[in-house]
Amino acid sequence: MVRILISLLLIFTSWEIIAQSVYAPLSPDYYHIVDREEVLNKNFSPYLHSSYKPYRRSSIAASMDSIGRNSPNKDYIQTDNWEYVSDSLAISRKPFWKWFYRTKSDMLLVDQKDFMLKVSPVLYLSAGSDSNNESSPYINTRGLEMRGMIDDKIGFYTMVGENQAMFPSYVTDYIYTQGAVPNEAFWKKFGDDGGVDFFTARGYFTFQATRHIGIQFGHDKNFIGNGYRSLVLSDFSAPSTFLKLHTQIWRIQYTNLYTELVADAPWSSFGNNGTEAFPKKFMTAHHFSWNVTDNFNLGVFETIIFNRGDSIGSAFEWNYLNPIIFYRSIEQFTGSPDNALFGMDFKWNITKGVQLYGQGLLDEFSAAELKAGNGWWGNKYSIQLGGKYYNALGIDRLDLQGEYNMSRPFTYAHESIFTSFSHYNQPLAHPLGANFQELVGIVRYQPIKNLFLTAKAIYSDYGTDPVDSISYGGDPRKDYNIRLSEYDHSVGQGVANIQMMLDLNVSYMIKQNLFVDLRHIYRKRDSDDPSLDLTTNYTSLSFRLNIGLRDFGF
Repeated sequence: MVRILISLLLIFTSWEIIAQSVYAPLSPDYYHIVDREEVLNKNFSPYLHSSYKPYRRSSIAASMDSIGRNSPNKDYIQTDNWEYVSDSLAISRKPFWKWFYRTKSDMLLVDQKDFMLKVSPVLYLSAGSDSNNESSPYINTRGLEMRGMIDDKIGFYTMVGENQAMFPSYVTDYIYTQGAVPNEAFWKKFGDDGGVDFFTARGYFTFQATRHIGIQFGHDKNFIGNGYRSLVLSDFSAPSTFLKLHTQIWRIQYTNLYTELVADAPWSSFGNNGTEAFPKKFMTAHHFSWNVTDNFNLGVFETIIFNRGDSIGSAFEWNYLNPIIFYRSIEQFTGSPDNALFGMDFKWNITKGVQLYGQGLLDEFSAAELKAGNGWWGNKYSIQLGGKYYNALGIDRLDLQGEYNMSRPFTYAHESIFTSFSHYNQPLAHPLGANFQELVGIVRYQPIKNLFLTAKAIYSDYGTDPVDSISYGGDPRKDYNIRLSEYDHSVGQGVANIQMMLDLNVSYMIKQNLFVDLRHIYRKRDSDDPSLDLTTNYTSLSFRLNIGLRDFGF
């Protein structure tokens, strides 16, 4: 795979090249600002297809310039991406020691004819209280972010961070039950109160091969969909190493993703086992996005998880390098050993300020069995339907979002961890895996320029497994062959759980990308297994610099 990359780069260097761009890190609050302008405009931006994230910074700047004319946050977004707009936006009136913060968004800037480097610190300092923990939860993240360009041909980005944290009690329970820190990879126990220690490292190169074809290779995250959740590929699990081909021309965006995943990350109460290689598997995905009209978009995607060779030295299946053929036909051609998923997504800007969106995913399906209504285990699918309403009820900068998500039992699961839709002990799509129904409601309000108020409510009805050796279809890592029966399967089966969560957050931006957050989370889980009942009240005060707010919404 590395040889193929080198060959591609050598070929493309002889082609016409345009200015390079890296991507804005995934952050729901940041991307909300960008997406709302498109919906308020009704017609889609010619620079973005919002169903595939992250966005290129150059596309964000161009989109805000073309459709965000009246946005109260236009200056903030364009200052963050000033190299694609105008350096006059970012010039600082009072540099620190003449060398630091000469621009508002960058601690250190090197801007030469053939080279640009931007360096900034990353901080996330949080302290709080938890009703279930005598110790005080905290987050202590220190890091560095760098991005830049070489010869206007190669873009590069890296973010490294050292972290110690004790999360809300239900997150700690998840870590020591699933063997994974949400959103992160390798971790170790820190202290005796449930704390964890982990290192964050993300980085990649980008290369604009032609005016319409871009290449990205590195270690980071991707997200497919227009909603709060993704039922296809989300940013809930750990970063992964990938090669992405991104083609955007006319009304079409076509994305190829080739990814190496960790099939299993062995762990104990002290964290991951760091003395041996973790077993690998691979994912390839195609996503086709088409602006059918100026305000209606339709997407088609296919994804496949596979493994070749022994459990550790897994080899790539070269047939899946084909960038345009349907993976299901290839999977059948090789003997149907892999886990193939197919689906569609859409978004429709009905009028200025109102958008409907959704996703539908098929893992396996039989129309005859569905018509029979007998709960056949193999009818595995997920559905999402949502809506966004900006400047709701005529109130400027009041934004509402509602979303319904459902996934049938055994969706995403397969015969082993080497073909399950998971990565580093975490689901690749929804945090609950499968076998659930969920309602999400989000209210955002910006009463003044730098003050952001967010209220998020999540209601979940899901089933878990009562016995480790039997699967009721919620955990995608489990072999679906250890089910109890062929029929009579329904959403929420197994140990029934009803969960209600309310997340309230007040954020104020003191300076460019420097935030102070006051947050309260209420979460109540009622289960048929009384040992799983848990009510959490978590309050925190945080300071963040150049990093998004951590999402505890599961």
